[in-house]
Amino acid sequence: MPYPTDRERDRPWVIRTYAGHSSAEKSNALYRRNLAKGQTGLSVAFDLPTQTGYDPDDELAKGEVGKVGVPVSHIGDMRTLFDGIPIAEANTSMTINAPAMWLLALYTAVAEEQASESGLDISEVRAKLAGTTQNDIVKEYLSRGTYVFPPAPSLRLITDMVAWSVTEIPKWNPINICSYHLQEAGASPAQELAYALSTAIAVLDSVRDSGQVPPEKFGDVVGRISFFVNAGLRFVEEMCKLRALGRMWDQITRERYGVENPKQRRMRYGVQVNSLGLTEAQPENNVQRIVLEMLAVTLSKDARARAIQLPAWNEALGLPRPWDQQWALRMQQVLAYETDLLEYEDIFEGSVVIEAKVSELVEAAQAEIDRVQEMGGAVAAVENGYMKGELVSSLAERRRRIESGEDVVVGLNRFETTEPSPLQGDAAAIETVDPATEAAAIAAIREWRASRDQAAVDEALTRLQDAAKTDENLMQVSVDCAKAGVTTGEWAGALRAVFGEFRAPTGVSAAVASGEAAVEIAEVRERVRATGEELGTRLRMLVGKPGLDGHSNGAEQVAVRARDVGFEVVYQGIRLTPAQIVAAAVQEGVHVVGLSILSGSHLEVVPAVVDGLRAAGADDVPVIVGGIIPADDAAALKAKGIAAVFTPKDYQLTEMMDEIVTIIRRTHNLT
Repeated sequence: MPYPTDRERDRPWVIRTYAGHSSAEKSNALYRRNLAKGQTGLSVAFDLPTQTGYDPDDELAKGEVGKVGVPVSHIGDMRTLFDGIPIAEANTSMTINAPAMWLLALYTAVAEEQASESGLDISEVRAKLAGTTQNDIVKEYLSRGTYVFPPAPSLRLITDMVAWSVTEIPKWNPINICSYHLQEAGASPAQELAYALSTAIAVLDSVRDSGQVPPEKFGDVVGRISFFVNAGLRFVEEMCKLRALGRMWDQITRERYGVENPKQRRMRYGVQVNSLGLTEAQPENNVQRIVLEMLAVTLSKDARARAIQLPAWNEALGLPRPWDQQWALRMQQVLAYETDLLEYEDIFEGSVVIEAKVSELVEAAQAEIDRVQEMGGAVAAVENGYMKGELVSSLAERRRRIESGEDVVVGLNRFETTEPSPLQGDAAAIETVDPATEAAAIAAIREWRASRDQAAVDEALTRLQDAAKTDENLMQVSVDCAKAGVTTGEWAGALRAVFGEFRAPTGVSAAVASGEAAVEIAEVRERVRATGEELGTRLRMLVGKPGLDGHSNGAEQVAVRARDVGFEVVYQGIRLTPAQIVAAAVQEGVHVVGLSILSGSHLEVVPAVVDGLRAAGADDVPVIVGGIIPADDAAALKAKGIAAVFTPKDYQLTEMMDEIVTIIRRTHNLT
């Protein structure tokens, strides 16, 4: 968005909602409705198979197709997604990381098709493309878990995208460096600043050192770097955090990279306010949470977001309905158009209190940046597990404060008395994805493969692999693959064969012990010890993440607390098939399996684990599950043999451990 002069009323930020589910056709209809309601930018949510480089018919995609976003498997899906929406006139944000190059290639190819169909010059249309690809792979290793390749080749893909975009699509932001997910993974404000800026340094160093951009054009690279940040309820501190981020970014780009143009050094960021901080208990309270968090990124003109998307009030319950998204959209519009917020200069300029807090955050963040740089930078701090361990420990401490009541969460650990909510009460309170969606997507991808020119596909994939073995920029080769009809799974599979795959450190072993009062942990620890003695072996728990859901925060905290109360914990990280979880449970001789799922695939993948254990003769291993699971689904899971279902309202982890011990004792007929 252009910035006004000091004497103009500030322009509203780009107003978005994060949306997409089921299919390209249904998501296209949703986008058109949202644009008609006054939304000024699109924010595309992709499903987990797309985010992790799999086609809908892959084994790992089972139960995940269309659940948390739209499946985009080839150029035909991208055409449908933007049918009737002129890409050259759109402002599109795509939440995509490991395969960001591929989705940008598909988007660019469709933009070129639209240009040809309209008789427009392709180069002029490319020059108009505006928006961003998230493309921050470092935070994927630390929080969201949708990484595919090891860090070094992942950074190479980002570098190629940045270098190509600056020349070919100069208005596009090829990377949106994310502190958002770091906060949800437990980062303090100082850690959030430090790890995001360390990632930015790693990317800029890589682009500079690649030699793909002339030194005189490096300011253009810096000018296209954007950030995607989080804002929690401590909105004064959050506002100070963003002022600190702008100050530090200006200093880094001026001193480390020699960028003289202040416009190129300007910190540009978009926002989604805290989603994982929303509560299942009394979810109507989430409305005021969202509004207050929005103030953190709008009150201060000198650090105001240029794009905002808000979660819906019921995201802790399941997939929001179009009406829920409309409510979140109207929150932004009321603030932007009904209040006088945009009429004033920065209302905090000269505040001694604000300046002191900003300086404190800058000092703490700089100290952490220095520690990361001493290790060799952000990539090295991912590979050695340092940043992940710090985040798991920080989140464990945050949970301790909530469990003890030191941090108040209204409706959850205080003021819990409530009236029945008129907003809830039936299955229609959340959006549901038709189970036939996955079957339709599988049939469609097979039809696509059968109808294309296979020789052209094979040639394009061979060319991609050959280029990946050199230092050639892979962006245009990927565009050629898109035009040839290559699928998402084929593109990622070709690069997996060259680059290999990666399993990030879990951070659990490095996490410090935490919990509620020591007495409560000690009591459960004694039950764990005594039960183990009665069974003749130490109690063992397998914590599993089946399917493609990479949000591992909850699983990691369960693993840490289980370890603290005396369980021997088996936790292998994310992205496992039910068969792999069953094999590990049998091999390790565990006494209980705990599954964590937030993507909505629980009805498909959880029963598969139960059936697998029965088939392996491990009927005496109870299965429990935790995640965002509606009450009707919880009842269905229990009917299929699940021993217990935990949801976000079950925040007392030590009580959860006590209940798990009871389940084990009951299973083994211990009094």
